[in-house]
Amino acid sequence: MSQESHFKGWAKPGIVPPGLAAGLKVEPNETFDAISGNFRLFQRADGHRFSTDDILTAWYGTSWCPSALTALDLGSGIGSVGMVSAWRLPGSKWVTVEAQRESVALARKSASFNGLTARYEIREGDFRDPVILRPEEKFDLITGSPPYFPPADGVKSTDPQKLACRFELRGTIADYAAVAARHLASGGFFACVFPFEPAQLVRVVAAARDAGLSIVRQRPVIFREGDAPLIALFGLVRTTDLPEWFRGATWTEPPLTIRRRDGKIHPEYSAVKLSIGFPP
Repeated sequence: MSQESHFKGWAKPGIVPPGLAAGLKVEPNETFDAISGNFRLFQRADGHRFSTDDILTAWYGTSWCPSALTALDLGSGIGSVGMVSAWRLPGSKWVTVEAQRESVALARKSASFNGLTARYEIREGDFRDPVILRPEEKFDLITGSPPYFPPADGVKSTDPQKLACRFELRGTIADYAAVAARHLASGGFFACVFPFEPAQLVRVVAAARDAGLSIVRQRPVIFREGDAPLIALFGLVRTTDLPEWFRGATWTEPPLTIRRRDGKIHPEYSAVKLSIGFPP
């Protein structure tokens, strides 16, 4: 049993990436963390870090669009959603868009380590800018983990990287939906995550409607057994891609629970983690 192929008894699935080559190194202010199988992610030690929300978005999108050959991740941050998704869909080609230069630099390091550079294009800029994505660019799968809160809500971090990941400084759920609708290929699937409480759910529904999208499925997420769901995963398609009798129908799936009452990882979430090549 080698350290490279196993971690605490868990066999790492998937290919072994090139690794730390061509001058790549972990800086003193960075951590270097497992994300999927042998894939790793560079993160700031005290900055924005990948979350359960990111893992679930990648899992949901790739689960319901497993045949995607072309994919786009909006507001991609340090690359957590895109890297996990690219690991799960080894035949797919990706475009990711992120406005924060610091996050783009970290994502590019991770893509190089993971051997993704030939099929994983990282663009720096605001995805709402029409020059970032050409009108003719279409994608089978689009993912997004948008910020949840308007700038006036809540306590704001003084760290710009953290701030932009929580607050809507460069686009709302409506912007994510509008851009996704313009760039979905015929029959394409848009997967995103957003709060599930009533006022926020209204925003998701309105964003989908205004963009010409239909929420065909949604899955609430409970972080601790017995609590109310705080977020949900949403699967959207272009409304005109659906037969008329199906338009407006949304299937709400049974909630996904992250932790049991005793604080241990719930078996279903362990299975989700295994499916993305992450220790259960």
